[in-house]
Amino acid sequence: MSTPLRRKRANSVIWAVLALVMVGLGGYGVTNFSQTVSSIGQVGSRPIGVNDYARAMRQEMNALSAQIGEAVGFDRAQQMGVDRQVLGTLVTWAAMEDEADKMGLSIGDAAVRDRITSAPIFRGTDGAFSRDIYSMWLQQQGMTEVEFEQMLRDEGARTILQGAVLTGVTAPPPAADRLTSWQGERRAFAYAELIGSDLAQPVAAPTDAQVQAWYDGHKDSYMRPETRQITYVWLSPDDVKAHVQVDEAALKQAYEARKSEYLVPEKRKVARLVFPTVADAQAAKARFDAKTASFEDLVRERGLTPKDVDLGEVGHDDLGPAGDAVFAMTGPSVIGPLDSPLGPALFALQGVLPAETTTFDEARPELNDIVALDRARRMIAEQSAKIEDNLASGASLADVAKETRDMTSGKIAYNAEAEGGLTGYEAFRKAAQEVTADSFPTLIQLDDGGVFAIQLDGIDPPSLKPLDQVKDQVIADWTEDETHRQLLSLAEEQLALVQNGTTLEKLGLVTTHLTDFARNGHVQDADPAVAQAVFAMKAGETKVVDAGGKVWLVALESVTPADPASAAYKATRDQVAAQLSQSMGSDVMDLYTRALQATTTVTIDQAALNAANNQLK
Repeated sequence: MSTPLRRKRANSVIWAVLALVMVGLGGYGVTNFSQTVSSIGQVGSRPIGVNDYARAMRQEMNALSAQIGEAVGFDRAQQMGVDRQVLGTLVTWAAMEDEADKMGLSIGDAAVRDRITSAPIFRGTDGAFSRDIYSMWLQQQGMTEVEFEQMLRDEGARTILQGAVLTGVTAPPPAADRLTSWQGERRAFAYAELIGSDLAQPVAAPTDAQVQAWYDGHKDSYMRPETRQITYVWLSPDDVKAHVQVDEAALKQAYEARKSEYLVPEKRKVARLVFPTVADAQAAKARFDAKTASFEDLVRERGLTPKDVDLGEVGHDDLGPAGDAVFAMTGPSVIGPLDSPLGPALFALQGVLPAETTTFDEARPELNDIVALDRARRMIAEQSAKIEDNLASGASLADVAKETRDMTSGKIAYNAEAEGGLTGYEAFRKAAQEVTADSFPTLIQLDDGGVFAIQLDGIDPPSLKPLDQVKDQVIADWTEDETHRQLLSLAEEQLALVQNGTTLEKLGLVTTHLTDFARNGHVQDADPAVAQAVFAMKAGETKVVDAGGKVWLVALESVTPADPASAAYKATRDQVAAQLSQSMGSDVMDLYTRALQATTTVTIDQAALNAANNQLK
């Protein structure tokens, strides 16, 4: 079976409660999901409840919907394999619960009571546990107290068993040291990109024969995609708003509703570097004050990058207890240690963004447009029912356009290359791909409040564009390819010269030198292959890198090993050891659960599973 969707930790019972809370708040709690089927399978002595399966499926569908920004139904989730992952997780949990039963593992009544009474979702306005809220919540979920409490016991038993399995699983120190040393190496190197102007003479224009040969050999690059001939009608808020009258009261109301956009408080651009203890932070600040270490040095010593500590543009309240001190600063500097949610920290002020105020009169043109568009959308919504009735009665798209004020009509040759106008809307692109000759025109909503309807007039299959239509592109493609070929040849010639003692600069190439370059570093304006090549080379070696259609000469000047005595090394080693231990623990848990399933009878009632899936559609 597949591995669990989420790894359970020692406090994973909180996850169970929160997951159920999400189910309840998301509006997809199951109340008596099936009157006739109670389980979809069994693992040892443990049944897999149909309601447990339904809850887990709906939770995953909801999570996917939130992740991609659109509703994910069961059919789509099933195509993505979510149902198999959920079933695999439930089988794994059931196998662990069955094993816990055999071993006599359980949590007591007091532990169950404490976990329920301490859950924030069950607290009343006075902050204390409310039995009424607890009972109401259980009713919403279609669960009894006994069922919910048993679920907590099962989860607690799994947690105990998992803790026992993972006890002592830690990364071997030599492995952590080896990886940290590998990761902490630095490189100093020079690189130069070869460009067309480096050639002795420009690439000559291709002959007609070369153009024809390239065209014939690369026909796939010059195909016209399948094109759908579509007739449409479209009612857009931008067209309707021309007839909308906006009064002063509506403008003032819109301004009040958007005051946060027009009255922007002062902000700061801040970086925050957190330390394990106040003493560590004080020592770092002392080095900064003594100018023996820059803030960037301190960040690097913690095994972090500037991006890791950048808070961006923040307001006073975003900084919590550090807000007063940071906002009292008037220019770039470092302050601290100050309290933060993650511990004692140094704060670096990198910029001050003054407050911005847009008056009502200044915002009037924008507000007028906002209000007019909003009213236009409402007018379209009010007309939509009549338009739908006309379409349903058999009226042609042309007739509908004539009877609807501000509605436009026209024809579109739609394909993957189409852009602008109605083709810029995802709803239209989807409808254009799905419409058939037998489709009946229906009104479809656009995300800006507009509506449209379409009919398919015909489909032109993919076809090769004539050479005279794409000749300029063919010439450009041939020239790019020929230039690249000649640059590669030149690079090989220059590589031989460098290997005989010549430098990149002496070759007349625009050369960049980088020192103290980290393994995860980024070479500006270069393909990642350049950085990858640097860490595969030996000191003194020069190499041609051909990637992304470009050519570089790269010369590795020196290799600096990681310093085991440095603070940065120690911080990185701790992170590496933790990650290795976690990865090993994950593998051990995988092997253990697989072994449990291999030695436990697992049966899935396919008919019951199919019935549950049908109810989820």
